[in-house]
Amino acid sequence: MELDLAQLRALDATVRGGTLEAAARALHVTPSAISQRLRALEIAAGRILLVRTKPVQVTGSGQAVLRLARQVDLLTADVARELGDDTAPGAVPTLPIAVNADSMATWVLPALAPLAGEVCVDLHREDQEHTSALLRTGTVMAAVTSDADPVPGCTSTRLGGMRYRPKATPDVARRWFPDGPTPEALARAPVVVFDRKDDLQHRWLHARAGTGVVPPQHLVPASADYVSAVALGFGWGMVPDLQARDVGVELVELDPDGAVDVPLYWQQWRLRSATLDRVREAVLAAAARELDRA
Repeated sequence: MELDLAQLRALDATVRGGTLEAAARALHVTPSAISQRLRALEIAAGRILLVRTKPVQVTGSGQAVLRLARQVDLLTADVARELGDDTAPGAVPTLPIAVNADSMATWVLPALAPLAGEVCVDLHREDQEHTSALLRTGTVMAAVTSDADPVPGCTSTRLGGMRYRPKATPDVARRWFPDGPTPEALARAPVVVFDRKDDLQHRWLHARAGTGVVPPQHLVPASADYVSAVALGFGWGMVPDLQARDVGVELVELDPDGAVDVPLYWQQWRLRSATLDRVREAVLAAAARELDRA
């Protein structure tokens, strides 16, 4: 099987953009040219790689070829930079990375900022318990994840952990928890939930009050806005230590022994790439400064 570099770039651009038209704009060609390259790539692979929906859907065979396309693109950029040709097409590679929202809102962006001139980051926000799935499909090359076991074809390095504590404003604490976080109080008090995949609140709640407790819930699916909702008195929530210090208002800790630690790992493709190594080093250095080491 012989695969053409332009065809692989067409596949990558189409998946990133979601449509042939978006890929055409990114590669400065016509949608017809993208379609022809994709068709030629499918003939060479002997498989259907994309389902032409909007956005396009990658088939199982397409995921394997997509991983190859992104590896080739990254290595090509490394070689171009090594040869001193920073102006060559693709000399600044795009690195797709999956990151949980709280890490993105606190320590990951400052870690990546010094590399902004060397690599374009394509950040995928996903819960830390689900980011590894994006590695398996080839959607991303690296991820901040709570999974310690490496995805096949990847390495895994412990970063540290983020510590979350059940907190509320003094007014919320006085109104709903006059006798502390009793099971009865927790059944009535409103709770702020990040999204439907997030079980941090319920992990602590069920440990304190049992699995049958279903309190009123406010859904706030954005990291900074989530903490703001707790600070504004919507209800109690699990607030990460990294964000609690910047809230600007007093928050009461409902249970001094109720901290929940979420371990984080850096997983990346097992690929020798100078660009990928620089990103890894930056992430690990920032994690060593910012994350809990327990």
